[in-house]
Amino acid sequence: MSEIKNLQPECIWRNFDALTQVPRPSGHREKVQQFLLEFAKNAGVEAFQDPAGNIVMRKPATPGMEDRKTVILQAHMDMVPQKTKESTHCFETDPIQTWIDGEWVKAKGTTLGADDGLGIAAIMAVMEDKDLKHGPIEALCTADEESGMFGANDLPAGELSGEILLNLDTETEGEMIIGSAGGLDITATMEYKEADTDPDDAAVKVTLKGLRGGHSGLEIGEGRANANKLMARFVRSAISENDARLATWNGGNMRNAIPFECEVVLTLPKENVEAVKVAVADWCELFNEEYKGIESGIEFFAEEVETPKTEVPEEIQDNVVNAIYACHDGVIRYIPSIPNIVETSSNLAIVNIGGGKAAVKILARGASESMKEYLAETIESCFNMAGMKVAFSGGYGGWNPNPDSEIVKVMAGIYKDLFGNEPTIQVVHAGLECSIILSKYPGLDICSFGPTLLSPHTANERAHIPSVPKFWEFLKKTLEEIPVK
Repeated sequence: MSEIKNLQPECIWRNFDALTQVPRPSGHREKVQQFLLEFAKNAGVEAFQDPAGNIVMRKPATPGMEDRKTVILQAHMDMVPQKTKESTHCFETDPIQTWIDGEWVKAKGTTLGADDGLGIAAIMAVMEDKDLKHGPIEALCTADEESGMFGANDLPAGELSGEILLNLDTETEGEMIIGSAGGLDITATMEYKEADTDPDDAAVKVTLKGLRGGHSGLEIGEGRANANKLMARFVRSAISENDARLATWNGGNMRNAIPFECEVVLTLPKENVEAVKVAVADWCELFNEEYKGIESGIEFFAEEVETPKTEVPEEIQDNVVNAIYACHDGVIRYIPSIPNIVETSSNLAIVNIGGGKAAVKILARGASESMKEYLAETIESCFNMAGMKVAFSGGYGGWNPNPDSEIVKVMAGIYKDLFGNEPTIQVVHAGLECSIILSKYPGLDICSFGPTLLSPHTANERAHIPSVPKFWEFLKKTLEEIPVK
């Protein structure tokens, strides 16, 4: 039996523990869909899978509360599959191994999946609770939020009847989110004919690891290092100073996670190998100095490997490396009226070069549509100059705050009555599904909240145990006090 089952509230942790046993990385949703349908059947509530792959559940009102507005409880069923270099975990087949570290629940070498597994667990707890007082409830468990918000984007119109949406995907207890940024995926690609490597050349594999990584929305403003950007600095230098040539580049693996590892293979004259090793050591020292106080223990090292038969042609190499070097990464602007909230940013998320193909993926976020468009076109121009084809996809708009929200006012009062202090009401730079759902159901009154999580989208993801009982009490009391129609 998992030790997290002994935590309180039992109804949340028991359901979350069950969810951790179901493989559910983005893009592989069949097992978790079946799990949720089977749960609903056992709980005695109506449930179905819609054409977008979402699971919808419905629970009728407690007798005497039929006149309350219908609430939609919403969370996403998938998780970000990140793991440490040493982990042998397979996200498509293996359960998540949880453990308790003081006040935190963590996973062994992988993401925990509390983003948004704790939201799904809370929905499950509501659906099975026979004593909870509430009006009519719908649950929307969305598919593939982390890889492109496909479940929300393809949500059929007319499927839901709720008037209030409670999104359970916020990661700081005590915060009520009333607005979020929009996003856009940018992909730059190129095909090239590989060049033959000089048979007298040697090769080195250069590895960068030990970075914190993190959520590319919530933590982009902290100045964390991006593995692809650091590697670009070194590679550009090695090309100009050590006659190096690029053979392969692999950095990052998720569009919405700050890349924490990167690996390149370079070919170069044998007499320059030692100089490159010395340079790598110097760069390692420099990176650790530059990011002191933000990153700790950055590892950057080179090792000799078998020389590959082919490499990137010199002109292609120079253009692509220069484009990666020049591509904007990080915050571009804060909201002028709220200086501590990021307005517009980009994450140079994934770089894959080798085998005659180059692909670079960036996630741009923006609370301002015009600034998001400006950023996207800036990045497009950068890679177009390198001769790469640029495509935009997966775009979604921001969720604009509603200062007159009835449910926000009700919930703020509930929170103060329960805990004796005011909640923090704000907008976030992360992308939430609220904006997409609101575009399909424009009359919805929306609030997002949840327990405290740290470092989602990384193998250091963790859930704060003391925050979960407060989250659960807040959710239950909110459902009891939903306004009448």
